[in-house]
Amino acid sequence: MRAAVAGAKGHTMTALTDAAPDLVEVRRAVDSVLVEFLAAKSRSAPPQLPELLETLRRFLFAGGKRIRPLMCVCGWYAADGHGDPEPVLRAAASLELFHTCALIHDDVMDDSDTRRGHRSVHASLADRHRSRNGPGDADRFGTNAAILLGDLALTWSDELLHTAGLTTAQLRAALAVVDAMRSEIMFGQYLDLLGTGRPHDSIARALTVSRFKTAKYTVERPLHLGGALAGCSAAVRDACTAYALPIGEAFQLRDDLLGGFGDPAATGKPSTDDFRHGKCTVLMALAVVRATPAQLRLLHALVGRPDLTEEQADAVRAVLEATGARLAVERMIARRHRRAMKALDRAPFPEAAIETLRQLAHAASVRTS
Repeated sequence: MRAAVAGAKGHTMTALTDAAPDLVEVRRAVDSVLVEFLAAKSRSAPPQLPELLETLRRFLFAGGKRIRPLMCVCGWYAADGHGDPEPVLRAAASLELFHTCALIHDDVMDDSDTRRGHRSVHASLADRHRSRNGPGDADRFGTNAAILLGDLALTWSDELLHTAGLTTAQLRAALAVVDAMRSEIMFGQYLDLLGTGRPHDSIARALTVSRFKTAKYTVERPLHLGGALAGCSAAVRDACTAYALPIGEAFQLRDDLLGGFGDPAATGKPSTDDFRHGKCTVLMALAVVRATPAQLRLLHALVGRPDLTEEQADAVRAVLEATGARLAVERMIARRHRRAMKALDRAPFPEAAIETLRQLAHAASVRTS
């Protein structure tokens, strides 16, 4: 039996079936939920706010893999969920609004001008303010407005979840997961801030940041949310965790490599940003541990410099290659992928859900953007 979900323009999309999720259709269905939600908000917003809401809409649909909503839907399947899929899709879409908040604030904290191949939200708002009012305090305006817009995305994420059509029991279970997820991403962001600025040699610290900032937030809690909406057992929840943490860490380790070696045209951001900010990554920690005295001096001299040139970034990349740090991270990704696959072999999930999670694990591990 095929369950249909109404799209934003009245058409139906077979995003969820009793057999397996069609990932392309799930993305489209999630986008339809977001389109409808933002359209309703635009109709009821004060007349002075179209620019702010348009900035949010452009950012939300400028790219993004919708990984968290996909994982949420997969969690529902893993727990053998049945019934009306629309509340599940709306709850999944609420995760994307929360992620929007996290990205907007992350770019403010990192002072990043680019995201998804476009001007970041605070930079875009500053540009608009500058074009109307001259230089003045445009950058300050952009930062302040972006913080407010991120807060608005967070508020609307909560509203979308509460109006998703969940039962009282489902909402109670969902809130327990979402509350934990929100706390964990804040912990991860703070730990990231503590380790940012200059290279350090603590691989364990970098892995802790990765676990809280990415593995739990991107994979584990979204899977838990979908499972909770299906009333999953403790065994299903534990199996979700056994898969999620290694593949979530692999996702972040791949992100670290793309941050230093990726093609900006594919990643949508400069490949020098992580070096300029002195990001707390496993890649850099491995290089510091393995570096010769001369290589270590170079890393300490260049990593964390906001004015780092492309030539200097190439010198940092050469150290990451020469120390074997880049290769070591590739091997760490492969080991975590294997661990996640073994977890799926033991998982009490329907076979179709297992196959979909295998596809997502592969995409997370080998992606180029």
